[in-house]
Amino acid sequence: MTSLTHVRTAVKRLDEVESLTVGGESYAVDGAVFLAIAAARDAVLLHLPVDDAAKVVADMPGATQLDGGADEPTVTVPLDAMNGMQANAVIGRAWAHRAPVRLTQVGAAASAVDGDLPRSIGRPATSALHGAGIATLADLAGRTQDEVAALHGVGPKAVRILTEALAARHLEWAVR
Repeated sequence: MTSLTHVRTAVKRLDEVESLTVGGESYAVDGAVFLAIAAARDAVLLHLPVDDAAKVVADMPGATQLDGGADEPTVTVPLDAMNGMQANAVIGRAWAHRAPVRLTQVGAAASAVDGDLPRSIGRPATSALHGAGIATLADLAGRTQDEVAALHGVGPKAVRILTEALAARHLEWAVR
């Protein structure tokens, strides 16, 4: 289950987002609303591409597609139907759907820098690793688990995910 606080935090991490309060709480990019908080404050309404909308409705219990037009459906997703990672992903897709190309190209270029680090470790951990000069799993294999865990932004969950990713590539943490 995710919370409104998590949703708001995820939205604030996105580029050029405007907070709107006319008619309720919603968020826009380049003047186009991509997310609104349901009046009951127990769900979010997302503007998604058709394929993403169908996937969200199929994968998240209680998610429903509203009649928003054949080419741009609006999907209502209950907060208790998604965890934080799912919320980050679906909010990011809604933002990218409404964001101008200049912003989505910058995001794609930044993602290319991530190398083969798992996205599921999150932005704080990825930023911490990049700041330490670690952009790939091969770079990571040259560091100890304790050294990486000590980086601000890298928590136990990120360490677990990184350990699994190293093992999948037949790599290990350095031992000192």
